[in-house]
Amino acid sequence: MEKFTILSGIAAPMDMMNIDTDQIIPKLHLRTIKRTGLGKVVFDELRFNTDGSEKPDFVLNREPYRRASILVAGDNFGCGSSREHAPWALLDFGIRCIIATSFADIFYNNCFKNCMLPVTVGKDDWRLLLNDAADSDNPRLMVDLEALTITRPGGDQIAFEIDGFRRDCLLKGLDDIGLTLQRADKIDAFEAAQSEQQPWLYTSAVQ
Repeated sequence: MEKFTILSGIAAPMDMMNIDTDQIIPKLHLRTIKRTGLGKVVFDELRFNTDGSEKPDFVLNREPYRRASILVAGDNFGCGSSREHAPWALLDFGIRCIIATSFADIFYNNCFKNCMLPVTVGKDDWRLLLNDAADSDNPRLMVDLEALTITRPGGDQIAFEIDGFRRDCLLKGLDDIGLTLQRADKIDAFEAAQSEQQPWLYTSAVQ
């Protein structure tokens, strides 16, 4: 999994509350287990008309937000069903950080499993960052996970908090599999000892 340390990029303002996972990735696009290719249909019904043409008023269809890597979104982002395709689609589009006043729990946890950083800030700080993102002439923010700060276009910084274990995993690029592989030596040693003590567990059932 790719490490997350410092992200400097275009922030897109999405001042909408209760954006649910069906809005992020509609259910008709859940027929794949691949994590790639979903970026083209993220926010499908918000981005496109039924004939496939773009809705010009949607933020990600406008410059410079087509190249956004940060979303400044409304309260309770990622509510609804637990589909992991939602963070997959956002990440495939290029979004690596979402800033909001609150997140749905399952979506919040899924972000960390996919090397995305969900940042929770207070309402006043959120409003400042939303206004920064809305300035299409200079909507760039810098999110520093090591320093736990967001740097605004003018240089002012906003601090945020995050669970230390999750922060460490993102900084090292460790998902659940990566965490397990860190203990590969102990796992191998256990299996070697068990195969001697209980060899029948390691005998193929097919004769």
